[in-house]
Amino acid sequence: MKKGIQAKEGNVDIHHAGTAMRFLTAFFASQAGVNVTLTGSQRMQERPIKILVDALKDLGADIDYLKNEDYPPLRIKGKSLHKSEVSLPADISSQYISALLLIAPSLEHGLVLELVGNITSVPYINMTLGLLEQIGIGSSFEGNTVRVNPKKHVGEISITVESDWSSASYFYSITALCEIGTEIRLSSYRKDSLQGDSILKELYKDFGVKTIFNADSITLVKTKANQIADLEYDLANTPDLAQTVVVTCFGLGIGCHLTGLHTLKIKETDRLLALKNELSKLGAKVLVTDRTLTLDSSNKINSEVAIDTYNDHRMAMAFAPLALKTAIVINDSEVISKSYPDFWKDLKQLGFSITDL
Repeated sequence: MKKGIQAKEGNVDIHHAGTAMRFLTAFFASQAGVNVTLTGSQRMQERPIKILVDALKDLGADIDYLKNEDYPPLRIKGKSLHKSEVSLPADISSQYISALLLIAPSLEHGLVLELVGNITSVPYINMTLGLLEQIGIGSSFEGNTVRVNPKKHVGEISITVESDWSSASYFYSITALCEIGTEIRLSSYRKDSLQGDSILKELYKDFGVKTIFNADSITLVKTKANQIADLEYDLANTPDLAQTVVVTCFGLGIGCHLTGLHTLKIKETDRLLALKNELSKLGAKVLVTDRTLTLDSSNKINSEVAIDTYNDHRMAMAFAPLALKTAIVINDSEVISKSYPDFWKDLKQLGFSITDL
């Protein structure tokens, strides 16, 4: 992302990074003088981007598809965007919405974004607006309308970036799968976090994990054994937690029914299908639809199973905690380099036995 954002012309390859594809599409489209080809991996070229491209074109952007209509790679000629009103479906990935909100201050008249339908990404929208507010950019979010004011110049500001709560989810899972009394400390998390995935501290109470907030860190403590047979969660606002939650449930012998998962089919892989495939290898009974996943409770976990990761960093990290319950192999384990390159090193510090194959 950092390297890509500095480009002015030529080919920009973001590989598997879907967030970079969406944010850079909007960024390049709004930068006068830029002329780039934005591309990615084969899987990235199978992930639709039509909704964002259409919205940017409505604002006046110059974007063309270079292979298949509605999919990357994109040819983007940046220009000043003078229009200030656009609409998007309200139930899409929050990254489409945030991509527009992040370029909104640079638009001549700011942006009025109308979200059509039932909004499913409110925490992420609020987080984006909160970050804009930290650098002095005014906004409002009332009903289905988001407004962001224009701002020509932002002075030098120092901001402390909080750690990623979705990355913390893997350590919540580890704590949940460990014995009572286990403690893990994680740095740079805030009780008043803007991140939607901070709901972890509430979700994992069901798995016997207590979150203690310190001055600049959190301590996860396993306080009690599992006494729940089945759980039901609506993860529409936090879909990135789905893989971790369902794997935790399986490791603890808990059944679960997860809803609000419609955006998972267009992630790094079809995450619903990937979860069904890999959990089934381990002996789980899983049913998925376009929006839901249902896992039957079971106390049996197959051993010596090789987990495929489908070029998806979250598949690797979500399944890793199961090594506390059975011997597993994580194929293409270096896929974690996309978001958390030190993940395996950190697990070794916790006592996991990790061997490179």
